[in-house]
Amino acid sequence: MQRYFAQTKNRDNFVLNADDLFHIKTVMRMTDGDLIEVVYQNNVYICRLDNINGDIKVIIVKNLENIVKKDLEIVLAIPLVKEQKMDLILQKSTELGVNKIIPFIAERSIIKLTNDKEQNKINRWQRICKEASEQSKRVDIPIVTNVKSLKDLTNFEGQKLVCSTKKYVNSIKMFLQKQIDCDKLLLVIGPEGGLSEKEETYLVNHDFHQVTLGNRIMRVETVPLFLLSIINYEFME
Repeated sequence: MQRYFAQTKNRDNFVLNADDLFHIKTVMRMTDGDLIEVVYQNNVYICRLDNINGDIKVIIVKNLENIVKKDLEIVLAIPLVKEQKMDLILQKSTELGVNKIIPFIAERSIIKLTNDKEQNKINRWQRICKEASEQSKRVDIPIVTNVKSLKDLTNFEGQKLVCSTKKYVNSIKMFLQKQIDCDKLLLVIGPEGGLSEKEETYLVNHDFHQVTLGNRIMRVETVPLFLLSIINYEFME
């Protein structure tokens, strides 16, 4: 059953945004009486569609019982990368349960955003996360923040780690095995070419733990998927 997120509820009806209504009518070609799932304030509702060819009505049929489980809060800090790679990271990270995504500027970042283009990019990135949340049956949507600096990342409260290509640092496996009671985790990955020596040292000096992902050097878009898959496995009940 197709899932959508609603921002507004009017008694026994939900109001969906224009993109969702277009998707229902033109892409999915739904008809009157079809059922959809609607997420509102982290609750899931079964809804019936009515008046498809006019002012579409989304009528509540029933509220599904939701089991709220307190999970590890995962924050992913990713450098600005090319659009196709960024889209993949956002989509797959959402599917794998990330809670917040922080784009940041690294010394070796290829992409530079001007102030006038930043908000349009963030809106687009947030839309990708919304669609991935609907597809993966989440009841929440990851937050994509404004573009930050490396200094901004040091204010995070929780366990902080930075992916390193250096030898003789803890493996991600060893690090996570000691974090069973952790409730917040910030993951910082570098751009193509990695973080500079200066950047990595700066983070270590601000209580970040260096971790290695093994002997293989991965593409920047592969690293978040690898990390989040490991975290999902380690913290799976």
